[in-house]
Amino acid sequence: MNLKRLFGTILTILGIAGLIYAAVLFVNSSGQQDVKYLIIYGALGAVFFFTGIGLIRTTKDES
Repeated sequence: MNLKRLFGTILTILGIAGLIYAAVLFVNSSGQQDVKYLIIYGALGAVFFFTGIGLIRTTKDES
């Protein structure tokens, strides 16, 4: 397995975890103070997720 693909997989998993945590914060939010954390975790999760997917898709397998 290529190192770029491995790093892309790790970034994708971290992105999914960040998006799930943002969703949990959204469901359990009670006021304005949670909005900042919701935006931060959601944005970082989306960046990690799409970066990881991009690395996985663009890396060629060489044997």
